[in-house]
Amino acid sequence: MANYGIGIIGAGDYLPNKIETNEELCLNLDSITPEWIISKTGITKRYLAESDETASGMALKASLKAIKNSNINSNEIGLIIACTFSHDYLFPPLSSKIQKELGATNAQVFDLQANCAGFVTGLTVASDRMLIDDLLKYALVIGVELQTRYRDIENIETSMFLSDGAGAVILGKVDKGYGIINSYFHSDTSTYESVRLRGGGSSFPYAGRSFDPKIDFMEMNGLATWKQAITNLPISVKRLCEKSKISIEDVDFVLFHQANIALIHYVMKKMKISLNKTYTNVENIGNTGSASLAIVLSETLQNNKINSENIVILSAVGAGFIFGSSVWKWQ
Repeated sequence: MANYGIGIIGAGDYLPNKIETNEELCLNLDSITPEWIISKTGITKRYLAESDETASGMALKASLKAIKNSNINSNEIGLIIACTFSHDYLFPPLSSKIQKELGATNAQVFDLQANCAGFVTGLTVASDRMLIDDLLKYALVIGVELQTRYRDIENIETSMFLSDGAGAVILGKVDKGYGIINSYFHSDTSTYESVRLRGGGSSFPYAGRSFDPKIDFMEMNGLATWKQAITNLPISVKRLCEKSKISIEDVDFVLFHQANIALIHYVMKKMKISLNKTYTNVENIGNTGSASLAIVLSETLQNNKINSENIVILSAVGAGFIFGSSVWKWQ
């Protein structure tokens, strides 16, 4: 058993400069209004990557901020995990590009694909590695998505949500009893097809065919997604607390994947958690997929919402459907 804990010692985030308001989006959607979008999602605007921006480029900018805020050097990083489903290429992994650009020559690298639950999954994977390998001093975990290149702007199920961005954290050793305490993951694959992007996969390759909007844009069944989230997110948090031998009343702060403000409020109410125990940014940046939990965590720390000794839960849902939560004691 390690005589230390693994905690988050620094964070950073990046959003593109281009902003799309609800009013601009509704120019392409005759059937809805900006006010309707807000009433259903809380979202007022989204961030769109410029044509020359890349997922790796956004990830690099967030990573450099996290490294600076952690007061470490890139060559001290022993592990880089990029959590994404919108890689620059199908392969090689995006994390390889980050290692190259950072000059983090001592780092193991790999990408992790768990959709919007990717970042919370990546934190657990990195923490587990660090707790059994004393030589692994620091890890960089990134959540990044460039989703808007896969959206049909006329499809309201996706276009009002999807946004681009990146967040990153550095994990390092902290005092024993602090940092990550536990994680809990489970899946409900009964509605596996409800959120998907088929084009480019080996079942729907690009070779020998023309662009097909039915399969080359992201698809989402909003109602099925809502039902999955309101059913399974509370289960994920409850089982995490049981596993960790804490009550929900012991938790000082909870951060969720930023999918929809109405969804977050519904789940918080269902679990009887006060809204002053969370922080949201989906209203101002939209749903940034695997990046969302990383970005909202970075913003939360910048705004000094989490204090030393706080018990903090991070929780997310991803397509498939994948549910993951982790609990941390902050130092």
